[in-house]
Amino acid sequence: MTCKLSPTAPRLILFAGHAGTGKTTLAKKALPLIIEKTGEDFFFLDKDTVYGAYSAHIMELTTNNPNDRDSPFYLQNLRDWEYAGLIAIAKENLQLGVNVILVGPFSSEIQSGRMFNPEELGVPSVSSIRIAWIDLDESEAKSRMEQRADPRDEYKLQHWDEYAKRRQEPPKHAAIQRFDNRYFDEARFEKLIDHLIN
Repeated sequence: MTCKLSPTAPRLILFAGHAGTGKTTLAKKALPLIIEKTGEDFFFLDKDTVYGAYSAHIMELTTNNPNDRDSPFYLQNLRDWEYAGLIAIAKENLQLGVNVILVGPFSSEIQSGRMFNPEELGVPSVSSIRIAWIDLDESEAKSRMEQRADPRDEYKLQHWDEYAKRRQEPPKHAAIQRFDNRYFDEARFEKLIDHLIN
């Protein structure tokens, strides 16, 4: 089986947004549609899959709480390194002409404008960057996090008021298409896919 590389510019597609919005579910739903529409293959990279077990181990060693994923200690000592690693893996694939789908909050990277600039990211300058920002209002996101009962959400749920202050709106940018995930709508999802590949 041969990998179908991008014939022009390698694609970097992000499914981003705050915790509990359904980024991973939507990204996995979108992947076969994106492959079908582009005729190209994609490398799928989810932050929790890549760093979940590793960061849990580090937090257990340092704070005795493997589920601590939002404390000041985590944010100061692990958070940025996780994202740097994800971007480094994406960069290596993009340099080889392999399209990449990244899944993770990426809130700080998007707010800073860094995710819109291939040169600043260190990825090939010809890379096409598109972002799906998955929206979900605060109360619904909290409810879904409580329902899924993922241990990695414990710190956020226990310190919700503190966490909620960091739920900022993304900047307006041509690379971003927002998708309200409270109710799934096929027509809006199709519009999102078209934005990501065009």
